[in-house]
Amino acid sequence: MRIILLTLCILLTVVSCKEDFTSNPAIGALSDESLKNETGVNLLLTGAYSVLNAQRANSYGNGWGLAADNWTMDVLSDDAHKGSTDDDQADLKEIELMNWATGNGYWIARWGALYAGVNRANAVIDLISKIEEGDFSGQLAEARFLRANANFQIQVMYGNVPYVGEVEYAATEFNQPNSGPIWDKIEADFEYAANNLPVSQSDVGRPNSWTAKAFLGKTYLYQSKWSEASSTLNDVVNNGPYELLSEFVHNFRSEGENGSESIFAIQFATDSGQSFNANSTGALNFPNPGPFGACCGFYQPTQDLLNAFQTDANGLPLLDTYNQQDVASDYGVLSADPFTLHTGNLDPRSDYTVGRRGIDYNGYGAHVGSDWIRATFADISGPYLPKKNVYWADDATNTQSTGGWGQQLSGVNYHIMRHADLLLMAAEAAVETGDLGTALANVNLIRNRAKNSSYMQVVGGGADAANYVIEPYTDFPDVDFARKAVRFERRLELGMEGHRLFDLRRWGVTKQVMTDYFTNEARTITNFGDKVSAFEDKHVLFPIPLGAIDLSDGALIQNPGY
Repeated sequence: MRIILLTLCILLTVVSCKEDFTSNPAIGALSDESLKNETGVNLLLTGAYSVLNAQRANSYGNGWGLAADNWTMDVLSDDAHKGSTDDDQADLKEIELMNWATGNGYWIARWGALYAGVNRANAVIDLISKIEEGDFSGQLAEARFLRANANFQIQVMYGNVPYVGEVEYAATEFNQPNSGPIWDKIEADFEYAANNLPVSQSDVGRPNSWTAKAFLGKTYLYQSKWSEASSTLNDVVNNGPYELLSEFVHNFRSEGENGSESIFAIQFATDSGQSFNANSTGALNFPNPGPFGACCGFYQPTQDLLNAFQTDANGLPLLDTYNQQDVASDYGVLSADPFTLHTGNLDPRSDYTVGRRGIDYNGYGAHVGSDWIRATFADISGPYLPKKNVYWADDATNTQSTGGWGQQLSGVNYHIMRHADLLLMAAEAAVETGDLGTALANVNLIRNRAKNSSYMQVVGGGADAANYVIEPYTDFPDVDFARKAVRFERRLELGMEGHRLFDLRRWGVTKQVMTDYFTNEARTITNFGDKVSAFEDKHVLFPIPLGAIDLSDGALIQNPGY
């Protein structure tokens, strides 16, 4: 379902209006009574879907912090740098460098967008409760799924968060205390959706019962409810309608959209106009100048991420030693100067994830190096370009458009969850419940897909672009090895897709991983090491935005350490 944004702002405003001035609806607005029908419910539900792209009127904070595809979350992990020159988007630079002021505009931007999603879902739920005739169980289940999805993201980002449900919404009591996690509310919504959604939907983009069950399993996983997570996720893996696409890269091209691997995705779209349904919150993240003169050079993969794709003679990851040798980097090397490509073994997913010099860049020709990078050698972001979020040259007619000030926009869907993610979550739960056979099988499904996918070719074709060597594991000898292998595979498969930070938090390893990353990254990007501050215990959660606390009339309190 492509979410079309028409005049929903009028519709969504009226649901909270009270009879302060007149018993008649304002000119250009709809009365509460006029919405109490199927058309009204469906219009409000469309409004709830529309905020998945994080765009709404009257947003708070720094608009680039809205980040519907969670690219800014990768910048806070070991997968990505901010990109561009240091002082372009200084708010994000300070966050990457671990200088986390509670008033930073990025915190409240995402907070506001996610709570807008919660309240738009609440508006649907509240409206349905007031309609005496008709069956709206499907719409109610969709609304509760959308509310759970927004609350899940709020939970994993901010930790101690307020819950605003349909009761609080109806009473306009939005200032609720943030006394702790709200996992029980998230579970209840996903469980209701799983029990009440149909097994399939005629419109793409809408969740079905299998979608909701997958997200319920994820919710269990994040709470270390291993038995519940394992049984729920395995049910979806074994009995649901999802499977891996034959080609890894098709997950990031139009031909893979809403295919067998897609479980739930933001339905971005482009058109010949300003493409209000495109990924506008990711508009900074194209090469600048790059091969097609786009904006703005942000979201650059790290050396640490690229190093992780190295493999040994058996085609297996270097789980403990991948940072002992760097994949050849052209940081500090001008495009006019000679550069020798890395000759060691690499996982073939590397060159569909990280854009590096000498390798074809999404069909636009070989990456030429520093001339395509906006960041200078004095900045913190290094020599690499993102690839998964950038449309391919031969797919641009389907997925590219231009925004109101000339920025490039992508219409490629963003996967909130895809089947590879599901398989690896099921593998993680299997490890923690002692089922190493299932964990091994799931990981090898993903590695074999990568092995059997088409490899990146030299420009012009005829040969592989690098020495790609990948094989499945022969066994997981013990729980410790299996846990390490599953976690590592998540990074290789899902790198630059907005998941890494939350994986590290869930595993309780954020401080150690980020501290090691700061040291390792500084070997090749010296200015990064000189500027980044130490990771502190408080950084395992975002601060509650200062603006939200100020607006809460004393209901919200700050997270520890800020």
